[in-house]
Amino acid sequence: MSEYAIQMLGITKTFPGIVANDNVTLEVKKNEVHAILGENGAGKSTLMSVLFGSYAPDAGRILINGKEVKITNPNVATSLGIGMVHQHFKLVHNYTVTENIVLGREPKKGLVLSLGEAEKKVAMLSEKYGLQVDPRAKIEDITVGQQQRVEILKTLYSDSDIIILDEPTAVLTPQEIDELMDIIKLLQKEGKTIVIITHKLREIKAVANRCTILRRGKSVGCIDILPETSEQELATLMVGRPVRFDVDKKPFHPGKAILEVQNICVNDSVGIEKVHDFSIDVHAGEIVGIAGVDGNGQTELLYAISGLSPVTKGRILLNGQDITNKTIRERIEMGLGHIPEDRHRHGMVGGLTIAENTVLKDFYTDKYTGKFGILKNDAIYKNSDALIEQFDVRSGQGSITPAGSLSGGNQQKVIIAREISLSPDVLLVAQPTRGLDVGAIEYIRKRIIGEREAGKAILLVSFELDEIMSLCDRIAAISKGSVVGIFNEGEKTASEIGLMMAGVKNAKAGA
Repeated sequence: MSEYAIQMLGITKTFPGIVANDNVTLEVKKNEVHAILGENGAGKSTLMSVLFGSYAPDAGRILINGKEVKITNPNVATSLGIGMVHQHFKLVHNYTVTENIVLGREPKKGLVLSLGEAEKKVAMLSEKYGLQVDPRAKIEDITVGQQQRVEILKTLYSDSDIIILDEPTAVLTPQEIDELMDIIKLLQKEGKTIVIITHKLREIKAVANRCTILRRGKSVGCIDILPETSEQELATLMVGRPVRFDVDKKPFHPGKAILEVQNICVNDSVGIEKVHDFSIDVHAGEIVGIAGVDGNGQTELLYAISGLSPVTKGRILLNGQDITNKTIRERIEMGLGHIPEDRHRHGMVGGLTIAENTVLKDFYTDKYTGKFGILKNDAIYKNSDALIEQFDVRSGQGSITPAGSLSGGNQQKVIIAREISLSPDVLLVAQPTRGLDVGAIEYIRKRIIGEREAGKAILLVSFELDEIMSLCDRIAAISKGSVVGIFNEGEKTASEIGLMMAGVKNAKAGA
């Protein structure tokens, strides 16, 4: 019997203009948690997509439990006991949680669809693993974090022996990440083999037994994760150079209030109030962070300010002008930028090229459109080429690459590049470093600080409390759609902020 659950030997996979995997070998022992670490575009997700049957390799062999197999599609992978939680959700938005989980293997009584037992099993798994998902809720009505939990439930429901987790914590809160780490440990105790792709070095330290590092499509080694293995060591192996984890920023000297949110109330898509009597000002030259557990109104707050959702009460002012009822285009033209939480729904069009995505907000201006509405392609591609180079977007065909074919981190870079290049007065930023590797995180955080020091007003929502505390000049703790407290950088500890996120006002350390 082989000691390995997975052996991928000499795997090569190419796409037009790029070698995603170049003679990569991955060996995962049975009943271990094996991490795959690499920069955005290093080929991690492609390698796992080959294992799951989504892509056919151009060369190489795959062995499962010592037996060579041909995995021609995901159904074959599933039959071999392989399950995958994808970084980009594979969910039908107008189906319920249970309908998504049983899709393709629907339970029936005769010819009639019967979801009752499936709903019970989903509810049991949800409770057992602390995932807190309503089996009957529609995907379109739940948060991004809850959608991620549904993807995890799909794998648990199928009782897979080998579970691939592709950036599973990218949209989870710190508490949810801790819970997922416990789930992974529990699954390992139950005899499962786990492969986890993550950029979060702390997670590798928390659960992984070994780690394979990929760099620009090649495997550069496999190391044991020992107590003395440092995050800095892992980061250097991944990027190929030392990485700084701290943030340098100049002293806080705010200017006038650029964004004023005055006592607003906002409902969600089914009419339930998610933001209640919320007020905050954001000044020129400052970053204000919103700290809260996912689902406490942050999404609806940014939707309201950006124009994606209506305000039921209150006002929003931009440079002193009331934009409460302005259109999205009017808000953009008045100086509002938005890096959205859900990059696929609101940040980009996957079927369009990188070049087209970089001008989505200003393609109609004289800069990019000539007489009779004809686009100036030379100007569009010149702009795109410059942003690709400046933001280090890894793409096989440059500006003509479809944005949907990029890795998640590179998609995020395209969106951030577009928004910063428009030089807005106010920048709404939601989960800016979600899915990015440590090198890209270092760069994006520098760019956000750069916008602050250029006098921009930035409202930042992040579920990474460390990110909030390191980047922000002021922090507003939010719970159930209301402000629990607003305080300056350094006035509260992480534990005090955590208590405020749970609804405790004026939390003190040890309270």
